[in-house]
Amino acid sequence: MLNALRPLFARLLRPVGEALARTPITPNMITAAGTIGVAIGALWLFPTGRLFAGALVCWAFAMFDMLDGLLARVKGTTGPWGAFLDSTLDRIGDGAVFSGLAIYLARDHQPVLACVALYCLVAGGLVSYARARAEGIGVRADVGVAERSERLLVVLVAVGLTGLGLPFILAIGLWLLAAGSTVTFVQRVLVVRKAVGPGVTPQPAPQPAAGAGGAAGPAGGAAGPAGDADGAAGPAGGAGGAGGAAGPASGAAGPASGAAPDGRGNGVPDASPARAVRDPGDSGARKDKA
Repeated sequence: MLNALRPLFARLLRPVGEALARTPITPNMITAAGTIGVAIGALWLFPTGRLFAGALVCWAFAMFDMLDGLLARVKGTTGPWGAFLDSTLDRIGDGAVFSGLAIYLARDHQPVLACVALYCLVAGGLVSYARARAEGIGVRADVGVAERSERLLVVLVAVGLTGLGLPFILAIGLWLLAAGSTVTFVQRVLVVRKAVGPGVTPQPAPQPAAGAGGAAGPAGGAAGPAGDADGAAGPAGGAGGAGGAAGPASGAAGPASGAAPDGRGNGVPDASPARAVRDPGDSGARKDKA
């Protein structure tokens, strides 16, 4: 849901991205710095009870997650490696946030909420994995009520308000997050099942049109036998090959009886096979958050 606000944040951060584009700083440096900052804020400040400060630090470094993609577009360095690194380090950042929170809750003698925090960590990983695996088999599965942006917003707001002394906010936020992550995971599984599950007829792969490669199908099968002495025509050859068009009849009048036969004793040499047509389907950028 918060992905709809990304264009707004991109416009606000674009001057920063353009300024950084004139420096040696790369998008991958920003990605790594953001993950390190989130990990330090979560694993150092949360367990020691400084929840409000930890939430602010994590939120500030989480904003780097938008800045790295913007800088990559400004510099023209988007690519699959940046997308892979960004998504992988996001998982590390999420793990740090919920692990630090679970440590704080365990030390604060709240074992149930500590377990809920760990469940949110596992469920969030499943949500992201379901989308990535679906895209690997060609299915778009970015649906759900609790994508990464929403999960991060809910947990950091709940932690920050708890740090300000508001009671029950953290418990409410974690339970809502656990339910939302579970629902989102189920939604994505159902989307994939509807697309490729049992009983679904797979869509046939598109076939190139006949003659698309500029060459007609190969000539028909083996040439017909040579005509007899009176010049009678031989039988027609086999059907055409890959191009889809029938090969020309090879039973034209046979050559004179003195023609040199080919390797199989026929009087007419085989036609050379047509050139294979290249699959037109032969043909990447930081991906949206899961």
